[in-house]
Amino acid sequence: MASIFLSIVIPAHNEEKRLPRTLEQIFKFLKDQTYASEVIIVENGSSDRTLELAREFIAQHSNLIVVHEDQRGKGHAVRRGMLEACGEYRFICDADLSMPIEELQKFTPPVLNDFDIAIGSREANGAIRYNEPPYRHWGGRAINLAIRSLILPGLNDTQCGFKCFRADVTEDLFRQQTLMGWSFDIELLYLARRKHLRIKEVPIQWYFDPDSKVSAVRDALRMIGDIFRIHINSLRGRYDLTP
Repeated sequence: MASIFLSIVIPAHNEEKRLPRTLEQIFKFLKDQTYASEVIIVENGSSDRTLELAREFIAQHSNLIVVHEDQRGKGHAVRRGMLEACGEYRFICDADLSMPIEELQKFTPPVLNDFDIAIGSREANGAIRYNEPPYRHWGGRAINLAIRSLILPGLNDTQCGFKCFRADVTEDLFRQQTLMGWSFDIELLYLARRKHLRIKEVPIQWYFDPDSKVSAVRDALRMIGDIFRIHINSLRGRYDLTP
């Protein structure tokens, strides 16, 4: 059996409306690639038919894995999927697919080399945002300013939902993850900085989804609280432990 080059991990909470279209686009893209791949859907806490719809796709795609995670929280779902994945490169993909799947090629060799983590960026040179209302754009920039000021200087877009990790980096970072909500990726990038890993921002095309589940005010307040939790964890030596 050929080794898996790419794993695509999709956290899915109440995604019955968007998930079928997303899966159709992803598998159409993967069909044209020469490497072996797998898609892992991690459903957690849904009250709709997300899990049932995801399982219906298994009959059509042998490289699809559907996992049910009892613990709620995007961080829980992503961690479960990334640690169950087998790919040499492991890609976190939001279920809304606001980044066209064809952009994924920018995150892996041969297009991108010499990296440990590649993060999708809506702010890097060459990135394009489509249909985003001004209030959402400037709200997002305010959140990023807080992140850069309080914990991750120099990274222009830490909260984009598309990120790629090398396999060995995945095993190391995700076993030290403590935050299981919306801010989990801030903690992972903080850990990566502590370990002097190579982080690259990848400019992407990104389409605003009016059905986005992000709440600027609520999630910004939670994020600031989580940033202080990360600093407290660090002071207490939580991240000095071997995972």
